[in-house]
Amino acid sequence: MSRSSRLPALLLAFVLSWMALPFAFAAERQMVSSAAKTLNMRTGPGQRYEAHWTVGKGYPFRVIGRKGDWLRVSDFENDKAWVYRPMTSRTPHHVVKAKVAVLRRSPSARSPVVKRAVYGDVLRTLERRGDWVKVRHEGGGTGWVARRLVWGW
Repeated sequence: MSRSSRLPALLLAFVLSWMALPFAFAAERQMVSSAAKTLNMRTGPGQRYEAHWTVGKGYPFRVIGRKGDWLRVSDFENDKAWVYRPMTSRTPHHVVKAKVAVLRRSPSARSPVVKRAVYGDVLRTLERRGDWVKVRHEGGGTGWVARRLVWGW
């Protein structure tokens, strides 16, 4: 095979691999949240594996792997575990990663305080605007929180 006849094949391979890149990155950044009131965080992909801890409804995760109907996930503290995919949701949530996060009436540091959330509180994502996220607190109350104080999507 001559050098000139290999060029189209190499070019085609390059274009196809370039087109696949966004899909690879999208899978890498996939997020899910707990759809169950109590979700077991397991050491392996199956019910026979020990549940090390549990999380409540809405708790957000980054998907880092898959095996059948099981997802390998990581949380805001970078803890990793396996969860059963049918018990997860694509409903966006955040979790408070700061000691305290103030929910405000509007997306401004000068806006009045509506509620205070603490480390680990789960917040339902309603809207995003720049460096702010509008959320509903699991215990009631809706407001805007600075994105730097929370983790999720």
